[in-house]
Amino acid sequence: MNDIYEMMSTLRAVRKLRPDPIPDDVIEQVLQAAAWAPTGGNMQPWRVIVVRSEERKQALADVYRPAWYRYAKGYDARIEQLPEDEAEKARRNRVAGDFLADHLQEAPIILMFVADPKMMAITDAKLDRVSMVGGGSVYTAVQNAMLAARTEGLGCVLTTLHCLAEEEVKAALDIPEGWATLAMVPLGYPIGSGHGPISRQPASVLAFDDAFGMAWN
Repeated sequence: MNDIYEMMSTLRAVRKLRPDPIPDDVIEQVLQAAAWAPTGGNMQPWRVIVVRSEERKQALADVYRPAWYRYAKGYDARIEQLPEDEAEKARRNRVAGDFLADHLQEAPIILMFVADPKMMAITDAKLDRVSMVGGGSVYTAVQNAMLAARTEGLGCVLTTLHCLAEEEVKAALDIPEGWATLAMVPLGYPIGSGHGPISRQPASVLAFDDAFGMAWN
């Protein structure tokens, strides 16, 4: 069995996917992993739509493509401010992002995670800031699904740009009123190497000891 730490430390955003079909039992493993995720009050307020038809995948691609290219203009501007070694990596990510935008409809599966806010334990709803807690009852399932996909040799990436045209997405997938879209995850076998070592800040930077700002180790 693959080591969970290896899976977490090599879970790259894989945007170049082959159109080859994914066996049903593999998809079932991914969905079951999502179902095991913890949620506030154990309410499981989310559902996931396994998008497989050419028509509906194309509808999602038609929403995602222009949203990506609008976003990419700002991404390009940020690249120009980076040191050359970081800029080169960012340019490769941009190329991969373009590939996903141009070929999203060819992914064999697109997972669309949706949720009913009325079922969520949103304890920060009345605070004077953007609410964040509700998403915690969905993104646990998204992460579980992505780790399972990694374990099964599938490429995957978490995207949210579709939210910029949510009404079109809801119409395309027959999502009822009152439900929100939270994550779109294309799945497929990778083109090229796929997953591998990732670049993240270490725990010594992200973790504090006992109080905010107190260095951990």
